[in-house]
Amino acid sequence: MTEDQKRQLGLFETRLHRLIYMCEELKKKNANLSDTLAVEKLKNETLKVEVENLKKDYSNLKIATVISLKSEDVKDSKQRLNKLVREIDKCIALMND
Repeated sequence: MTEDQKRQLGLFETRLHRLIYMCEELKKKNANLSDTLAVEKLKNETLKVEVENLKKDYSNLKIATVISLKSEDVKDSKQRLNKLVREIDKCIALMND
């Protein structure tokens, strides 16, 4: 083997070792990213379940609030709303004059 061939072979071996090292580093990085992704997916699923539970709780709370309203409260609210509408109508009438 000539000196030039030995030099080229040494250069090739150096490059090959560097390539193998880079490949191993990328495999480690990929494994870390895969682990991180799995953790984040689990967190995401947990948060989705929590959001669904909160939506159900909110819906139940709305229903409970409506049910707890007495007919007197509804009647009183309607009267106050009608009074406000009449006052607004009076204000509009005064502005048109």
